[in-house]
Amino acid sequence: MLQATRDPITVLLVEDNPAEVELASEAFLEWRTPMNLHTVSDGVEALQFVRQEAPFETAPRPDLIILDVNLPRMDGKSVLTEIKADSELAAIPVIMMTTSTDTVEIESLYRLHANAFVPKPMDLNAFFDVIKNIETFWVYTAALP
Repeated sequence: MLQATRDPITVLLVEDNPAEVELASEAFLEWRTPMNLHTVSDGVEALQFVRQEAPFETAPRPDLIILDVNLPRMDGKSVLTEIKADSELAAIPVIMMTTSTDTVEIESLYRLHANAFVPKPMDLNAFFDVIKNIETFWVYTAALP
């Protein structure tokens, strides 16, 4: 049996679709690992959160970021670029999610230093499996910074 080697982890979910936020929140409830889930709905808020800028001055530093590619105000690619260019934030693993499986887009995300690209499944059970697999790999297999 897998055992977590960490205290509760902090996950930042950046998603603009309220239905997908609710679905992801339910899927995270199935994690075996104690975790604190925080959500923001656009790219500007994501950067404010990770930089602890207003209105997120007391926000915890995320151990893991799950970032939608298509966001209002600032898209996920731009957010990823900003995070990976900041020496204080660059070590935070960023998992990019979108419904697209376009190989050019996937390659561009890795060139921007995404730590992973996960296609967002349309099927409910497959979505829950993806969230469980994120836990299995990023909490039990990989070592988070």
